[in-house]
Amino acid sequence: MVLHVRGRGLPDGEEVQWWIHQGVLSAEPIAGAHTVFGADGAGGWIIPGLVDAHCHVGLKPGGATTFDEAVEQAEAERDAGALLLRDAGSPVDTRAFDDREDLPRIIRAGRHLARPKRYMPGLPIDIEDESQLPAAVAEQARWGDGWVKLVGDWIDRGIGDLAPLWSDDILVDAIAAAHANG
Repeated sequence: MVLHVRGRGLPDGEEVQWWIHQGVLSAEPIAGAHTVFGADGAGGWIIPGLVDAHCHVGLKPGGATTFDEAVEQAEAERDAGALLLRDAGSPVDTRAFDDREDLPRIIRAGRHLARPKRYMPGLPIDIEDESQLPAAVAEQARWGDGWVKLVGDWIDRGIGDLAPLWSDDILVDAIAAAHANG
């Protein structure tokens, strides 16, 4: 089905019309299009899809969601107008969402990476030996869409405040590994 929308565009408020076919916008009219917005001449505002630049599809209070709950989260984002999500790390594999045209596009990090007992329980991949960090970063960069959620500091219960989780040398190597893998 070919859709047609008409209204005022942002940011200038000028009248715009779009034809939508197979998920592609066209400024050129497409024959047989069904006008779904602005048909009455009253129109409204036509805005591009919004971007949620920091979300966690697949997380809920207390940890990971089920896959179906993650779908519901993506649908809620879509229904609020977000068509592009920058997922900042989740233990739920949402790559299957890429095959669904009804869900927002997701640019995702892999799993959170942290030191044991230095982040929320059950959420990150715990890195016992910091020398393993560059390899873990490389793996998560490949698993996600080229970027990684690295927990750099968190409350250290022994100190009672935020403290760095990684040495400077290991961070340099981890950053190089991320760049080399996406």
